[in-house]
Parts: sequence; structure tokens; C-alpha cells
Amino acid sequence: MSETVFALVTTYGVYVIFASAFLSCLALPIPTSLMMLSGGAFVTTGDLALWQVVAAAYGGAVIGDQAGFAIGRFGGTPLVEKIARTPARRAVLKRAQNTVDQHGGTGVFFSTWLFAPLGPWVNCVAGAAGLGWARFALWDILGETVWVTVYVGLGMAFASQVSAVADVMGNVVGLLAALAVAGTMALWIRGALRQQRLKRTEARQAT
Repeated sequence: MSETVFALVTTYGVYVIFASAFLSCLALPIPTSLMMLSGGAFVTTGDLALWQVVAAAYGGAVIGDQAGFAIGRFGGTPLVEKIARTPARRAVLKRAQNTVDQHGGTGVFFSTWLFAPLGPWVNCVAGAAGLGWARFALWDILGETVWVTVYVGLGMAFASQVSAVADVMGNVVGLLAALAVAGTMALWIRGALRQQRLKRTEARQAT
């Protein structure tokens, strides 16, 4: 994987970094974090300019997030329900919905970098839920600033160990995403059990 990414960045430069950041924000399985790490490494070697790498990654991410928000806003709840066809997607979308409902803009902020796998779904749900565009844009811009800064900075700091850093960061992000989904499922199960207990209690009282 890392060799392929290096080859793409070598051949297409900041254009592929922009495209990967944009498409990953629309839930396409693209290794954008590795792209940014590679971009940072190429900045260190002098093959790419720092401002170009940052602008490409940042611009692609923010525009991609705005596109996801617009899809949710104009597609609405029916689109979200259509997307949630599989149990895995339903679990992720439920977590995204809870993130928007409970935390609003701050949920958007953390979904762009700390819980990055949730990001595309949070964008769509935020649009469908009617979160204000200005509020969404503000927190999204702040979050993507953190995401781009961290990964490009790590690529520059560990230029000779990009693959190892990518593996470590991928494991950390994957663990956080898994914990988020597991937490959502636990809350759902807890709620279902509570409803069953209430129904049994009401049934006994009725008799």
C-alpha cells in the first residue's frame, strides 16, 4: 500500500493529495492519511512545497466535507435511511446521529480527526438533521486544520519512517472507531432492554 501511495504522490503530486482528501470525505475507502504523511515526507526532501501540500489536503478535505453536508441537507432523512441498509452502516450512522444530536458542532470537530472514520457519516447526518451551515463550516474548518497539521507534520518529522507511522496511526484511529461503534451498540442494547422492562412492568400493572 505505501509503495503505491508513494508512486501516486511522486507522479501526480499535490493533485492526488487533493483528490484523495476530497473523496475520502465522501466515505470512499482511500488512504488519505498516508497520502498526507507522504506529502509531508516529500516536503522534507524538497520535492514538494509545504504550502502546496497543506493547501491540497486542507482544500480537498473541507470541500469534501461541505459536499457531504450538502448531500445530507438536500437528500434529507430518506437518503440517510437508504444508505443505512446493512447492520454495519446502521451502527455507524447511529453513532453519527448521536454525535450530532448530543454534541452538535463539537461533534463535527472531533469527527474530522479524532474519530475520522465517522466523519463522512457525520457530515451527511448533520446536513439531514438541519445543523446550521455556518456552525458546521466553522467546526469543520477547525477540525480539518488539526487533521492536516497532524498528518503532514508527522510526515515531515518521520520522513524515513512513514510506513511505520501510518501503521501506528491507522491502528489508533481504527481502535477509536471500533470503540465508538461498540459504545453505540451498547447504548442501543441498553435502551432496548429498558423498553422491555418497562413493557413488562406496565403489563403486570395492567393485570
